[in-house]
Amino acid sequence: MKKNYFFFLPVFFLLWNFSISQEADSSSRDTLFALLARIERSIQAYDYEKAVEYSHSLISLAKNADDPYFVAKAYNQLGHVYVDLDDKARARRNYILGLEYAKKGENDTLIMHSYNYLGNIYSEIPETRQKGINYYNKGIELAEKINDPVEAVIPKANIGWTYLDNGEYDKAYPYISQSLATVDSAKSTYEKKERLDYIYSQLYMLHGRYYTNKRKYETAAYFFTNSIRLAEEDSLILPAAEAYYEYAEMLEQKGEFEEAYKAQEKYVEFNSKVFESEKLRQMEIANARFNLNEYRKDLEIAEKEQQYHEQIIEKSREKVIVMVLSSLGLIFILVFLHKVNRDRQGLISKLKIKNNQYKEAKDEAEKLSVLKTKFFSTVSHEIRTPLYGVIGLTSLLLEDKSLERHKGDLRSLKFSADYLLALINDVLQMNKMESNEVKLEHVSFQPKELMESIVNSFEFTRIQNKNKIHLEIDEAIPTHLIGDSVRLSQVLMNLVGNAMKFTERGHIHIQASQIENDGEHSKIYFEVKDDGPGIPESKKKVVFEEFSQLNNSNYSYQGTGLGLPIVKRLLTLFNSKIKLDSKEGEGSTFSFTIEFKIDHSKRKKSKIQPELLDTVGYNSSRNILIVDDNRINQVVTKKVLVKKDFSCTVAGDGHTAIALAKSEDFDLILMDVNMPGISGLEASREIRKFNKEIPILALTAVEVDEIREEIMAAGMTDIIVKPYDVKQFYQIVYKHLSLRNHPQKV
Repeated sequence: MKKNYFFFLPVFFLLWNFSISQEADSSSRDTLFALLARIERSIQAYDYEKAVEYSHSLISLAKNADDPYFVAKAYNQLGHVYVDLDDKARARRNYILGLEYAKKGENDTLIMHSYNYLGNIYSEIPETRQKGINYYNKGIELAEKINDPVEAVIPKANIGWTYLDNGEYDKAYPYISQSLATVDSAKSTYEKKERLDYIYSQLYMLHGRYYTNKRKYETAAYFFTNSIRLAEEDSLILPAAEAYYEYAEMLEQKGEFEEAYKAQEKYVEFNSKVFESEKLRQMEIANARFNLNEYRKDLEIAEKEQQYHEQIIEKSREKVIVMVLSSLGLIFILVFLHKVNRDRQGLISKLKIKNNQYKEAKDEAEKLSVLKTKFFSTVSHEIRTPLYGVIGLTSLLLEDKSLERHKGDLRSLKFSADYLLALINDVLQMNKMESNEVKLEHVSFQPKELMESIVNSFEFTRIQNKNKIHLEIDEAIPTHLIGDSVRLSQVLMNLVGNAMKFTERGHIHIQASQIENDGEHSKIYFEVKDDGPGIPESKKKVVFEEFSQLNNSNYSYQGTGLGLPIVKRLLTLFNSKIKLDSKEGEGSTFSFTIEFKIDHSKRKKSKIQPELLDTVGYNSSRNILIVDDNRINQVVTKKVLVKKDFSCTVAGDGHTAIALAKSEDFDLILMDVNMPGISGLEASREIRKFNKEIPILALTAVEVDEIREEIMAAGMTDIIVKPYDVKQFYQIVYKHLSLRNHPQKV
C-alpha cells in the first residue's frame, strides 16, 4: 500500500477553502465557489465525466474573471481526477498548470499544496523519486514561511514514507520523528480533531514500521496499537487496514504467531471493507474512462467548431458567395445524378438479387463454420476423456518399481498418448486461429523457468533420438515479464519439437538474448537451431503452409504438418515474424523477436511455498472429494492423490457430491464439469449456497477458452484440463490447500 495518495487525498478536500484571494467581486466569486463545490462532489461520487466538465467550465470562467486562484484550483481538481483514473501523465500536466497559476496568484498555501501533489506523482517513480522529494521540501519551506506547522507535517511525513518504502529506514526516521513532535506540540491549539487523529494514526503506523525494522518490537507494538486505536475510534478503514497489516507482520517476525493470526484476521476484516469500496470505485473508473474519452473528443470538436464560427463571422460575405455558388453546383449535380440514376435502376435491381444470394451463401458458410467448431470441440472432449485414463494410469505405472522391466513399454505407451494429445491440440489450435478466437493475454511470467520447462518436456524424445540440447539464456533478460506465456510456450514447443523430430544423434541449440531494454520494455531475440538434414531452398515457403510435409524416406518424420503454420500465425499476434535460415544437409535455424513489458511489481516471493506442504503428515489429514461419472477417471484421480497420502472420497454424480459436501468436512473438491443429470457447474452453484470457502477445482476435457467464464461464474476456484501433467496437478492442489490455510496478503 503506497503512501502519498493514501496519506494526503482524504484530507485535501478539507483544505480547499483556506487563504482565498479577495480580488474578484462577491457575486462572481459565489459562482466560482459553487462550481468548485460541484467538482468536489462529483469526484467524491466518482462522476469523473461531470468533474472534468465542471473543471473546464471553472477554468474558462476564472480566466475571464482574471482569477488565478480558481484557475489553479480547477487544474488541481483535474489532476485529482486523472490520478483516480491512473493517468499519471495527464495528472502531472494539470498539477504543473495548477502550480503556475498558484504562483501567478501569489497564494502560498495553494503553491504548497501544488508542490505536495507533484511530490506525490514523482516520488512513486524510482527514476524521479528525488525530484518528488525536492517538491516535498519546497512545500515544507512554504509551510514554515506561513507559520503553519501542521501543514508542514504532510510533505515531511511523505518524505519519510518514501524512504521507508525504499528500505532507507535511517533516512526516514528524522522526518517521521519530527512530524510526530510537531503534531504533539500543535494539538492543544489545533481545532480539527478528526483530521489530527488521522495524521496521528498514520504517523504511529510509520513509527511502528521503523521500530519493527530495528527489531525493537515492544516500541513498535506501542505505536501500532495506538495507530489502530485512533483508526477504529474514527472509523478510518484504510488506516486501520494498513496498521493491522504491518502489526501482523511485526508479530510474525517476533514469533508471536497466534497474535499475528488475530491481527491478520482484523486486517482481512477491514481490507474487505476497503475492497468493497474500491470495487465500486474501479467500476465507476472503468465507466468513466470511456465517457471521458468521448468527452475529450466532444470538447475538441466544440473548440474547432467555435474557431470555425469565428472565421465565418469574420468572413461572412465571402462565405455567402461561396454558399450560393455551392448551391448552384449542387443543383446541377442533383439533376445529373437523377438522370444517371434512372439508367442504373436496372443494374441495382440485379445487384440486389446477387447480394441476397451472396448473403445466403455467407450465412450458410458461417453456419458450417460454427458446426465445424462444435464438431472439433466435441471430438476433442470425447478423445481427451479416455486419454486422461491412458496417460494417468501410465504415469502411475511408470512410478511403480515392481514394473521396472516394463518401463520401456510404458514410456512408449505414454509417448504415443502424449503424441495423440499434441495432435488433437494442434488441430484445435489451427481451427481456433482460423475462427479468429485466439487473443493474447497479458500476465506475469518468468522466461527462464518457462524455457527450462520446455527443455525438460522433451527429455524422452531427446533420449530416443540420442540428441543433445543446449539452452542459452541471456542473464540480462528481466526475471519477470508481462505477456502471453502460453502462446510463447506453444511457439517454442513447436520449434523445438520440429528440430527434435528431424535431428538424430545431433545438437539442438535454444537461445534467448535481450537486444533492447528501455526500462519499461524488453525486446528478446529467440533462436532454435539444429544440425539436422536442413530444408531445400524450394521448400522454405511450403513448410509454413497447413498440412505440408517434407518428403523423406525416414518413417519417423511424422506429424500433421501444422506445427510451423501455427508458429507463423501465433507470432503474427505478437506483431512478429518467423525467420528461417537453412541449407540442405547443414541444419536449420528458426528465429524471431518479441517485445514484452517488464513486470516491476514482482519483487518479493510469497512466504507460503506449496512445495513445502508435500508431506505425508500434512496430506494424510486432508480429505478430498472426487466428483466424476467416469469410473476409470475416478480410479486415476484417486490413485494420483492416494500416492501422496491424501484421504479421498468418490462421488459418481452431482447429487451425491452435494449431499456429501453437506454431511462431511472436505478440504477440497475436484469436480468434473460434464456429467449426466446435474452437471459440475450446477453442483458447484448448489455447494456455494452453503459453503463459500472450500476450493472447487474444475476437471474438464473441453477447451478451456470455451468454458472458462461459465466455470468461474459457477463459483469454481480454478481449472485443471484433462489429461493433465501429474506434477502440475499436484502444484494446483497444493496451492489451493495452502491458500485456504494461509490467506494471501493484499
